[in-house]
Amino acid sequence: MNKIYLDNAATTPLAEEVIDAMVNTMKMNFGNPSSTHSFGQEAKILIENVRRQVADYLNVTPAEIIFTSCGTESNNMIIKSAVDHLGIQRIISSPLEHKCVSESILDMKNRKGVEVNYIRPDEKGDIDLSKLEALLKSSDKKTLVSLMHANNEIGNLIDIKKVAELCKTNNALFHSDTVQTMAHMQLNFSDIQVDFASCSAHKFHGPKGVGFAFIRKSSGLKGIITGGPQERSLRAGTENVAGIVGLGKALELSLDHLEEYAAHMQNIKAYAVEKLTQAVPGIKFNGRSSEKEASLYTVLSALLPYKNPLIGLQLDMKGIAISQGSACSSGASKPSMVMMMVLSEDEMDHCTPLRISFSHLTTTSDIDALADALHEISKDFVIENTNVEHR
Repeated sequence: MNKIYLDNAATTPLAEEVIDAMVNTMKMNFGNPSSTHSFGQEAKILIENVRRQVADYLNVTPAEIIFTSCGTESNNMIIKSAVDHLGIQRIISSPLEHKCVSESILDMKNRKGVEVNYIRPDEKGDIDLSKLEALLKSSDKKTLVSLMHANNEIGNLIDIKKVAELCKTNNALFHSDTVQTMAHMQLNFSDIQVDFASCSAHKFHGPKGVGFAFIRKSSGLKGIITGGPQERSLRAGTENVAGIVGLGKALELSLDHLEEYAAHMQNIKAYAVEKLTQAVPGIKFNGRSSEKEASLYTVLSALLPYKNPLIGLQLDMKGIAISQGSACSSGASKPSMVMMMVLSEDEMDHCTPLRISFSHLTTTSDIDALADALHEISKDFVIENTNVEHR
């Protein structure tokens, strides 16, 4: 069976160049970066080279890049340390955040008594920045705003620069989960005054188990994993040297081909919208995922006009890997919070969401196979919900 992978928002396949770089590092640079002898210092140099590479991409200083195990760790560290060490008393966020952010915020509410304000998105999944501004002006409590740059299920983008400006004007700190956009978009954190951001290498053809946090040096944030001076004492523990090298190589490849890859995925996404609309009468697209300028080009969120909780399994049996939500929610028995926000009760009861996500490796033939499979599966359902309206 020719297997087709359309779940790149969950993880991406490693690039061959990344594998080669990591294998070479594991063979030749096994030293502990904290050791003072040449073996350790050679490993340390590799880490610092990647740190400078990441800092150059974001137009920040190397000291503001802290290597972690993933975006989840980065987000946990930023949110929890902001409360513990920066005196944050209030967090403003939205119901659309990744679970590692929403659950970290809830933990701070329950354990630390932090006030939490949520900005409810509209039916398209957009955040009204006038509501954010009103909330910022409504209290003198020290505030952290946490809003993701691109949603991992529907791809909606926020105006990250405008949010940063609102936060700066109102003396609030701004954290953005940038896991889905890092290495997929040009990000200049000297121009975009975000205070904290997060990254996972496996979202852009790097290895799992490595990421980084951007922590603006003026913030005063401290680490929550203690036990050693690694990573400027913000993240104790021996560094994952091969993983960090893999992150660096994946970032290099992504940036070298950024325009080419982006154009390819934009075209693939537009092609998918066209083909799926033809294959499944009544299909809809959630949020702004089908709109070129308003959503990230890697993600397309579709809504089938019938209820079929086994759709993921059926497609998998045909050799096609997709998701019905984020990977971190895929085992849940109820719809994700994102779907609950953008779908009506009718749609929740009678329709089936799909998340299709692309990489530069995705082909039109992959989309043709998905469209054919959905067309075949749809024949088994009486489609009575083509007039179901979005909330």
